Amino acid sequence: MRGRRRRTLRDKVEALIARRGDDVFLTREFARLGGEDQIIRALRELVREGRLIRLGYGVYARAEPSRLSGRPVISARDGFVGASREALTKLGVAWEPTEAERAYNEGRSTQVPANAVVRIKGRFARRLGYGSNSLVVERRT
Repeated sequence: MRGRRRRTLRDKVEALIARRGDDVFLTREFARLGGEDQIIRALRELVREGRLIRLGYGVYARAEPSRLSGRPVISARDGFVGASREALTKLGVAWEPTEAERAYNEGRSTQVPANAVVRIKGRFARRLGYGSNSLVVERRT
């Protein structure tokens, strides 16, 4: 009798990502599957294959191939901005849109906010970025 192939940790990580509807994943979400080093190794492999994109320390985003270049791009609906905001929420950081973004959304301005900027209250020292984009953090007073 032939035995079935054992599921590797990478297979388990992929299965968990496929089941989840999230676009952003934190390393700690996979903690129950195995040791931290092994999980990071599996996630790094998925990044190499273009299935995930690393946004920052312990933060990964779901990726899909670009229709133009074929290179991996963030598959979140709002791109990097949406993925970085989802990451902040998962990290437990209270954030809000900037005044410029609120003005645009309320029709008080026609200037479209081009950069990923959020206002936070409290401490946040991580850097989130992807390609030439990086999350700009304003401190709320």
